[in-house]
Amino acid sequence: MIELLERCVRIPSPSGQEQQVALFLRDEMLRRGFDRAYIDEVGNVVGVIGSGNRQFMLLGHMDTVSGEVPVRYQDGKLYGRGTVDAKGPLCAFVLAAEALQTTIRHNDAQVIVVGAVEEECASSRGARHVAQQYRPDFCVIGEPSGTYGITLGYKGRLLISARIEQPMRHTAVPEPSACEIAVSLWNHVVQLADAWNAGKSSTFDQILPSLRRLQSGDDGLREWCEILIGARLPLGYGPPELRAAAEQWQAAQAAQQAAITMRFEAAEPAWRVPRDTALARAFVEAVRAMGMRPAFKLKTGTSDFNVVGPAWQCPLVAYGPGDSSLDHTPDEHVVIEEFEKSVAILTRALRSLLTDITSPA
Repeated sequence: MIELLERCVRIPSPSGQEQQVALFLRDEMLRRGFDRAYIDEVGNVVGVIGSGNRQFMLLGHMDTVSGEVPVRYQDGKLYGRGTVDAKGPLCAFVLAAEALQTTIRHNDAQVIVVGAVEEECASSRGARHVAQQYRPDFCVIGEPSGTYGITLGYKGRLLISARIEQPMRHTAVPEPSACEIAVSLWNHVVQLADAWNAGKSSTFDQILPSLRRLQSGDDGLREWCEILIGARLPLGYGPPELRAAAEQWQAAQAAQQAAITMRFEAAEPAWRVPRDTALARAFVEAVRAMGMRPAFKLKTGTSDFNVVGPAWQCPLVAYGPGDSSLDHTPDEHVVIEEFEKSVAILTRALRSLLTDITSPA
């Protein structure tokens, strides 16, 4: 099992450079008996088994963040960029689908494995394309949840970038500098987050702002400052609300001489699904069958879960091997035994759904 993942992570695939790993996965799926495997219009790799009416989507992503983590085996672990986020879950999808070929074809089912592009950047281009092409009955998102974890929700997101530019003035003049105006935007976001978060103990229910970048300069005549703010958003407070609050701040700066331009990107609403769907129950039973105690999780990050959840409105979970605290780190690795157990759990859960939900073809 682990050989597929090792070969996959040896192919660098930072966002926007996924073609070589897509070709590898396409060829692997064909070699492993998929009915069809191809690369679609936006660069996603797609593998299909079966032609039934009940559609099961296994949506992972094959792009990674940048930064090389040397691929190696050590102490029962496989190290490498993407072992956790998220080539590990995607390879688990391929292996589970391969194991279920006979079951899929003997039921009124179709299983589609997708390795999406550009999940790690704000575009989520691959998932947005897939969301328009399919309407599955069930969907599993390939993200690290741990062997026994079943993820039911992800927070939303908005990125706010602003540029403040104004004439140079002596530092003794008591008017705010471009940097001070930029910091006042950050303070404004922090204050509204503090007000929303009051009395909310769960981070999933809170607004979580982060200062991503602050740069400044001048040419002797004009000074400027650029700021980038990210915010993870809860259910009930989405990108439109935060954008409106930022635009109100901008309007309040009208008395200043500064020219302020703002841009809003990566807007995704938070999305959460119930735990009592047939899909979630199948994973609970599969985890228990492996002698482990299942745990439902809510993530403070954002993934393709947020893109396809609102579009498809179908039973949805995120599942995959790996410790998500290792995402994007120089120590990224997956425990081989946990990877193999996750493949077994995924296979068992999907087999249960295939036989219980579909009827013989």
